[in-house]
Amino acid sequence: MKVTSHIVQRGFIGLNAEVVESSNPTCIGISGRVVDETRNVLVIMHQNEKKVIIKNVAVFHFTMLDGTVVEIDGKIIVGRPEDRIKKRVRRLW
Repeated sequence: MKVTSHIVQRGFIGLNAEVVESSNPTCIGISGRVVDETRNVLVIMHQNEKKVIIKNVAVFHFTMLDGTVVEIDGKIIVGRPEDRIKKRVRRLW
């Protein structure tokens, strides 16, 4: 699915996510439900453990509520969720 500004502006808490690329090789393959989001990190519940993933060094696959899978570079979603909803997203892809 094509990434649009509407998808980037939404919050990701509650969605299923998987880390598909990262500069930290131990993070690749972590998947689960997003339980928290801050300015620079996503917290993913992976096998009953909370894993902290830095956004700007990873690429994520998010499964939306309708079942579509979207690939988003973490550099695009860096920022506080409440601020990201308000601001206009420049096209980086």
